[in-house]
Amino acid sequence: MSTVAEVAEVVRGADSLALACHHHPDGDALGSMLAMHLLCEANGKASVASWPSPWVVAPHYEFLPGLDRCIPPSEFPTDPEVLITFDLGRVERLGDLAPAAERAGQVVVLDHHPDNQRFGTHNLVDESVAATAVLVRQLADELGWPLTRDVALNLYVGLVTDTGRFRYPNTTPEVFHLAEELAEYDLPIARITRELFEKHRFQYVQLLSMALARTELDTDHGFVVAWLTQQDLEDFDVSFDETEGFIDHVRACQEAEVACVLRESPGEGLRVSLRSTGSTDVAELAARFGGGGHTFMAGFPSDLPIPEVVEAIRALLPERTVSA
Repeated sequence: MSTVAEVAEVVRGADSLALACHHHPDGDALGSMLAMHLLCEANGKASVASWPSPWVVAPHYEFLPGLDRCIPPSEFPTDPEVLITFDLGRVERLGDLAPAAERAGQVVVLDHHPDNQRFGTHNLVDESVAATAVLVRQLADELGWPLTRDVALNLYVGLVTDTGRFRYPNTTPEVFHLAEELAEYDLPIARITRELFEKHRFQYVQLLSMALARTELDTDHGFVVAWLTQQDLEDFDVSFDETEGFIDHVRACQEAEVACVLRESPGEGLRVSLRSTGSTDVAELAARFGGGGHTFMAGFPSDLPIPEVVEAIRALLPERTVSA
């Protein structure tokens, strides 16, 4: 494990930085990376930022400042002096940027997932923090780089998304202290909330209605499951990335201990999201399928048909002796 001070020394000593997060980036991955990119820009440190193919983001992240300063993976340096990764635990999640990590002079891993494989030359992995954005804030403080409004906005997005709008068990007093600090940069909290969680195209609302109508509940195992096929996405003209938050609707089912959403990503296979509302460790569950995450929030990819994956998950859940 590296310390924040050690990572700051790497940043200070580098002529340039290459910043990367995982494919289909979420709010913490994007927010952390963009915050660091803007910090570098404001403090005279050359940097580039990208994420793997497909080089798209969900519509609800398009308002993030600095997104227009990112470069496509085809323009990413092939042998960067220092590569910093954000919010990813395995080098494979870098996709077509993985070769750059293999040829980089130094690789700094910033992450908070307990299953992180620590593939860097410097691994700043802190499972106790709520989001990778927290580590970027600590790094900025160690470097003496002051925050700006745009940096604060990106960090807030990382924090609010990875705590599930301050609802998940990782919402600690420290989370609220940081949220308060960031909000003092005159952040448009209402607009951020609207963009991230409350604004969808009508086609998405129709897709959501259809998918929720066929959701299945297994009360014996405390298990609720829903799915979106590639054909569903095509029929409603909704992109895969637009459906990132679909799991939040399914996990609202009070009879279920574990919520599961399976989504077919065009050309990439199945993406399975898991959420736990209590004692079930879904990170351990996801690990059985080659994935990972947190105790209450995890996922994994699969090439199997949806019904087979559902039954495989169900088989690992204990049967409940008391009805919900």
